[in-house]
Amino acid sequence: MNPQPVNPLLTAKIVESYLQHHTVGISELPDLITSVHRSLRELGTSSAPEAAPAPAVSVRQSVHPDYVVCLDCGYRGRTLRRHISSRHGLSREEYLRRWGLRPDHRLTAPAYSERRSTMAKDLGLGRKPIAGAAAKATPAEPSSATDDGTAEPDRPGPKKTAKPGANDRASQ
Repeated sequence: MNPQPVNPLLTAKIVESYLQHHTVGISELPDLITSVHRSLRELGTSSAPEAAPAPAVSVRQSVHPDYVVCLDCGYRGRTLRRHISSRHGLSREEYLRRWGLRPDHRLTAPAYSERRSTMAKDLGLGRKPIAGAAAKATPAEPSSATDDGTAEPDRPGPKKTAKPGANDRASQ
């Protein structure tokens, strides 16, 4: 990269401001001017190109059936989303962009995802209730009519009693 030209008036202003607050010998003045000029010229350029970060493991080895590996530090876990946000301060998108990964790259272990999916399906999550099945699923309320045809008033159920053995412990 070619250094950019520097306005000499800017260099003079900076040196003037510095000399108002510091004592500098006459023999040191040319070195100060040169140093300020060089610093201004190199201001927009980087001294050394940043090396791309090296992953802890290769991208191919980062996804295993039972765990996934963080490319930043080598952490192994079932999920990485919380790890990368708390430990590295990155969102999912920033992490994927940092390592040049595709948007569909897994941050959750495949076996863990499958296990959670199976559990959700067994519980019936994600399905809308069927109108006909809901009517069949609710049991019909028993009739509260007596043998003579008169309706019997609703009575509360039996009173709950203490757990067996609870009174035994209290008396000891």
